[in-house]
Amino acid sequence: MSRWSPRVTVACVVEHDGRYLMVEEERGGPATLFNQPAGHLEPDERLVEAVCREALEETAWRVTPRAYLGLYCFRTDSGLTFHSHGFVARAEVRLERALDSDILACHWLTLDELEALDRDGRLRSPLVLRRIHDAAAGRHYPLGVIHDL
Repeated sequence: MSRWSPRVTVACVVEHDGRYLMVEEERGGPATLFNQPAGHLEPDERLVEAVCREALEETAWRVTPRAYLGLYCFRTDSGLTFHSHGFVARAEVRLERALDSDILACHWLTLDELEALDRDGRLRSPLVLRRIHDAAAGRHYPLGVIHDL
C-alpha cells in the first residue's frame, strides 16, 4: 500500500517600497510564470533555513524572515497536495551569484502588475496573491510559533 505524503514547501513575501520580489520561471508552457521565492524543504532542514536558502538560490538576495504567514494547503488539478509555509521577509543584500537554472529573472513588481499577471494566468498558483494580501493585511504571526525541535 502506498503512503500519501504532501509536498512541503516554503515561500516568502518580500516587499520594499510597494514592490514585491518575484521570480520569473520557465515551466514548459507557452508563457513564463511568476512566483515568490519558494521551493521544497530539504531533508534535515528547518523551515526558516529553507526559506532563506530558496530566496538566495532563486533571487541572489539574502533575506531575513520577519514573520510567519501560516500554512497554506493547496491541491493541484493533477492531485498533488502542497503544504506551503509562508513567511514575510526583508531583503538585506543582493549577492553576485547565478540564479537557479529554471529561474529566468527576478523582478520587483507592484500589486497592480501582479494582479494583471494573475488575470493573464501567469502566476504560479493562487497562493501567490493570497500570501501577498495576507502579508499586507498584517495577518501573520511571530516566528516563535514555529517549534523546530
